Amino acid sequence: MLQTNKLFSKVFLWLFVGLLVTFATGYAIQNNEPLLNNLFTGKGYFLIWIAEIVLALVLSFRIHKMNPTTATVLYLLYTMLTGLTFATIFIVYQLDSIIFVFGITAVVMLIFGLIGYKTNLDLTKISTFLLIGLISLILLSILSVFIQSVALNFGLILFSLLLFLIYVAYDVQMIKRKVYGINNEDSLAIYGAFQLYIDFINIFLDLLRLFGKER
Repeated sequence: MLQTNKLFSKVFLWLFVGLLVTFATGYAIQNNEPLLNNLFTGKGYFLIWIAEIVLALVLSFRIHKMNPTTATVLYLLYTMLTGLTFATIFIVYQLDSIIFVFGITAVVMLIFGLIGYKTNLDLTKISTFLLIGLISLILLSILSVFIQSVALNFGLILFSLLLFLIYVAYDVQMIKRKVYGINNEDSLAIYGAFQLYIDFINIFLDLLRLFGKER
């Protein structure tokens, strides 16, 4: 139990650091108009998007062979790149609304994290359904770009929110059981933080679209 608590302390520490890097980066560059123009016009946004995908894949499939320092650097780089795209939310939404939704996200993450930690149900049995749900979400999101529908977009937000809330419970249980095949505790903590970071960001964005107040 002590080892598990120590592991989760590291996981949530790195999760906090990652979120701090993301939001600090986004907030810092929101008023830098030349930088924003470079990031979101032409190839800038596309390159950031590609870099995020590449880093996510590297962390997902290569972290088993990385030393903790390399894993940490790549994780922080990923959170910083996400922060670059987060600059737009500080432009679109009121700051007090962002803070409020951040707090709500933290609460629901805690609730579903506790469910994953405490439940005796084996959540690995739903891993296939979660993967199918994630693939479906990606395909439907691409489809929504071409089919402008308020009903479709609202349905996607609710579907994404439900999916990533379940993922929180799933990922917490996977970290607790140490089933990722990562023997080094520091690397496992980074990988666990990375998984929960993705859950947090998606839940935050979904709730912001539902309840955020625009400027």
